[in-house]
Amino acid sequence: MVTEQFRVPGVSCPHCVHAVQKEVGALAGVSQVEVDLTNKIVTVVHDDDVDITEIVMAIKEAGYDDVTPLGIAC
Repeated sequence: MVTEQFRVPGVSCPHCVHAVQKEVGALAGVSQVEVDLTNKIVTVVHDDDVDITEIVMAIKEAGYDDVTPLGIAC
C-alpha cells in the first residue's frame, strides 16, 4: 500500500470532504481517503497499481481544479 498526499486549497467544508471521499474512494485500489480541512491536504492510501493521475482526475471530478501532488507521505 502507498500513502500519497495532495494539496487542494478549495476544500473548506464537510460537503467538500464528502465530495472528495466519494470520487477518490470509488477508484479501484483506493482503500482510504482522508481530508484535512485545516491544512487543505487530501491523503489517499492505495494499491501500487493506482496511477497518481487517476487520483488527481477524481479530485478534479469532485470540483477542485487546483490539485498539487505532494508525493508519498511518511
